[in-house]
Amino acid sequence: MDMAKTCNNLYPQIISLGNLTLAWKKARKHKTKKVYVVEFESDLQNNLLKLHQELINQTYFPLPLITFILRDPKTRKISKSDFRDRIVHHALVRILEPIFEKSFIYDSCANRIGKGNLFALKRFEQFTRKISKNGKKKNIINDNQIKGYCLKADIKHYFQEVNHEILLKVIQKKIKDEKVIWLIECIIRERERERDAGNSLIIKECPWAI
Repeated sequence: MDMAKTCNNLYPQIISLGNLTLAWKKARKHKTKKVYVVEFESDLQNNLLKLHQELINQTYFPLPLITFILRDPKTRKISKSDFRDRIVHHALVRILEPIFEKSFIYDSCANRIGKGNLFALKRFEQFTRKISKNGKKKNIINDNQIKGYCLKADIKHYFQEVNHEILLKVIQKKIKDEKVIWLIECIIRERERERDAGNSLIIKECPWAI
């Protein structure tokens, strides 16, 4: 596949009815009984066709996000996109993911096919064996102790605070299709509007709503 050519002509692939249908199936996975899924599927063909037409005409606009307060047990604030917008997200990811996948470091595990929690645990075990030389004593402190370091860190409010201008520049290094950039900006700008509005639409204590 000619990667340069692909990166310049991605939009038709993203918004095709075939890709939107596959994206809908992905978005509904494990959520088939949710009210918002049932409502969308009550007129599935027309809803997908309408979404398809909006994307063709570039009149698509994401609906406002709804923010939920979850306690599991840590209190977290999660913003949920409308189901139709999640279909668009999956449609984007299905086409863009293979382009960016090769640029990720091997040990990046978040939301990558074949690299979930089990992969991360196995890699941690491999690094543990490597630093300890498979459990051989190193006499760093005493004969029974092996010394190594593990960094545990988190980026506070990453999705709310990430610089979108820098993010777009990174994306534009690989994606030259202006319509794809427009679609990504539509999604990003909705996040910015939510942040600037102070998350005015909040439904409290709704662990069932996702």
